[in-house]
Amino acid sequence: MIEGFLLGVIATASTMSGLFFLRFWKRSRDSFFLAFAASFIIEGLNRAAVLFEDKPSDWSPARYIVRLLSLLLILAAILRKNYGDRG
Repeated sequence: MIEGFLLGVIATASTMSGLFFLRFWKRSRDSFFLAFAASFIIEGLNRAAVLFEDKPSDWSPARYIVRLLSLLLILAAILRKNYGDRG
């Protein structure tokens, strides 16, 4: 029971962080904020999806692939911000 509650808290926090970055993207139109917003929203939805599984497993490869893609999106945004506009 407590695991479900904490998972809901993490999902909500991730989604709210994504909406926070989305607000900054609307103001600045910087793709850096858009990538962070997308990553946090994807991660929040990934965590929320676990709540609806009958038998959730921490060892599901699909869950880790989504997390990997989310983190690669952040990495790509950082690299693009630091090295993308040169030249």
